[in-house]
Amino acid sequence: MISPLQQLHDVLAPSALEINSSYLRIGKKLTRSFFIFNYPRFLNANWFATMINLDKTLDISFFISPIDTGMALKNLRKKVAQVESEISMREDRGLVRDPMLETAYRDLEDLRDKLQQAREKLFKFGLYITVYANSLEELNKIETSIRSILDAKLAYSKPAIYQQVEGFNSTLPIVSDELEINTTMNSGPIAATFPFVSSDLTSDNGILYGINRHNNSLILFDRFSLENANTVIFGKAGGGKSYAAKLEILRSMMLGSEVIVIDPENEYKYLAETIGGAFLKISLTSENHLNPFDLPMPKEGESPADILRSNIINLVGLLRIMLGGLSPEEDAIIDSAITQTYASRDITSTSDFSKSAMPTMSDLKTVLDNMTGAQSLSRRLEKYVTGSYAGFLNNPTNLKIKNKLVVFGIRDMEEELQPIAMYVILHFVWNIIRSELKKRVLMVDEAWWLMKHDDGASFMFGIAKRARKYFLGVTTITQDVTDFLNSAYGKPILTNSSLQFLFKQSPTNIDILQKTFNLTDEEKFLLLESEVGEGLFFAGLKHVAIKVIASYTEDQIITSDPAQLLQIEAAKKELEQAEAMVP
Repeated sequence: MISPLQQLHDVLAPSALEINSSYLRIGKKLTRSFFIFNYPRFLNANWFATMINLDKTLDISFFISPIDTGMALKNLRKKVAQVESEISMREDRGLVRDPMLETAYRDLEDLRDKLQQAREKLFKFGLYITVYANSLEELNKIETSIRSILDAKLAYSKPAIYQQVEGFNSTLPIVSDELEINTTMNSGPIAATFPFVSSDLTSDNGILYGINRHNNSLILFDRFSLENANTVIFGKAGGGKSYAAKLEILRSMMLGSEVIVIDPENEYKYLAETIGGAFLKISLTSENHLNPFDLPMPKEGESPADILRSNIINLVGLLRIMLGGLSPEEDAIIDSAITQTYASRDITSTSDFSKSAMPTMSDLKTVLDNMTGAQSLSRRLEKYVTGSYAGFLNNPTNLKIKNKLVVFGIRDMEEELQPIAMYVILHFVWNIIRSELKKRVLMVDEAWWLMKHDDGASFMFGIAKRARKYFLGVTTITQDVTDFLNSAYGKPILTNSSLQFLFKQSPTNIDILQKTFNLTDEEKFLLLESEVGEGLFFAGLKHVAIKVIASYTEDQIITSDPAQLLQIEAAKKELEQAEAMVP
C-alpha cells in the first residue's frame, strides 16, 4: 500500500532529473551550485548585497557553526609560535623582511586579544550559491557574472564539480550542509556578509514611511532633504495608497509641514476635521468660490508683466479644458480676449494688483460678445456664466487658507467638471505657494482625472518641476497607471519625483509598470500578490519592499475601510448618548 507521504513526494518531485558533473537538469530548468573558498583580509559591511540585488534567480545559504573559544585560543597560540619562528629564522639568515608574515602575525595577535576579551567569537562559515537558467549557455553567462562580481571583491568561488547534488541540497531550506566547505572566520566579517542591509534607504531625520519587509528595519526619510521633495504613489483601488498618503500627512505635520490636499472622494474629510484642519467643499452649489482670474502679488524681483502673462497662459489652458479644445484661431481669440478682460478692470503689465478688482468669467463673455468671430466661443462659455455651471467659476474668490491642513473636496462636483475643478484649485494653491515661502506638501489624489487633458497634465508637470524652489513637495496619487504614464507629461512627472510608492497592482497595469521601473519578475509578482499597505518603495536608484504600519490612534484617524468607519461612527453615537444621559 502506498503511504500518503510517498504520494506527496510524487506530486512535489520534478518530472525528470539529470545529474551532470557541473550542473543539474531539474525538469526544464538547469541549476549550478558554487561555494566561496577564499575571502579578502577585510570585508566591508553590505559587500554581499550586490549578489542579492542581481537580477537573477538564485538560492543562497549560510552555514555558521561556533568553534570552542578555548580550543581556538590553543590553536592560535600554536599558529602565532609558527609565524614568530619563521620571522626569526628569516632574520637570522639575513633575509629581507616579509610584510605578509608580519601582517599575519599582527592579525593573529589582534584576534587572540579579541577572543580573550570576549569581543569576538570564532566560527566555521560556509557560503553556497545555486543559480537557475533555461539553457546551458545562459547558465554559463550567469556563472561568469557571479564570479566576476565576487572576484572584484577578492572573494573567490568555484563550482561544486562532481558535487552538484550536494551543492543543490546545501542551498535548499532544509539546514543540511552536505558540501562542508567551510572557512574559519570571526564574528565581525560574518556580520559584514549579512546581505540585507538598507542603510542607504533610511536617514537620521524625517518621518517613518514603513517597515522594510526584507529585514524589518525602519524606512525613515525627510523628503525635503532629497534632490526634490516630490512623490508619486501608484496602486489599485483598495491597495492602501490613500492610507499611506494620510499617514504621511499626520507625520509630516508633526515636523512642521503644512499640507494641502485635492480630494476627489472626500476620503480626507474625517482626517481634516479630527486634527483641526479645514475641509472646503467645492461644487456647483457650494458657498466656496475660486476665481481663476486672480493674480498673486509680485514678490521681490518679480515683474508684474511676467505674472500677468503667466496667468493668461494658464487661463487659456483652463478654457481649452472647459470648452473641449480650441482651434488655432480660437486660441488666438481667447488669448486676446483674456488680455482685454484684464484691461477692462485697468489691469495691465504695469498695474498694482493689490489695488485692482479682479475680473470674472462674466467679464470675459462680455468681451467675447463684442469681438468679431468670437460668437461661437461666447455661446460655448455661456453655460459657465449664466447656465447650469454658473455657480462654479463666475464669482470672486472668498477662501483664505489659515489651517495647517486644508482639504479641497470635489466629490460632489459633476464628473465632467472634476478636471476643471482640479485645475482651478491647483492654480489657486500655486498662487498661494508663490506668495509666501513655507514648508508645504501638496497632494493631488486621483491625479489621472487631470492627466487626461494635455493642458492639465502640463500645468501639473510645471508645478512639480518648479516645486523645489518654493520649498514644496508634490505628491501625485493615482490608480489609473496606464493613463498617467501614457500621458506626454506622466513620465516627466515621475522622473521629477525622488520618492515613489508602488502598491498592489492589477494585471492590466503591471506590464507597463515593470517596464517603467525595470522590475524583476519576482517584484512584479510581489505587486500582484501584495496585501493592503504592502508594495515597493523607491528612493532614487534604490528600492525595497515596504509595509506601511500605523499606530492604533493613527489608524482610527486615517482609515478608509467602510466597515471600520461604521464602527467608529457607532462608537461616537454611543459616546454622545452616554454623555447626554449624564446630569
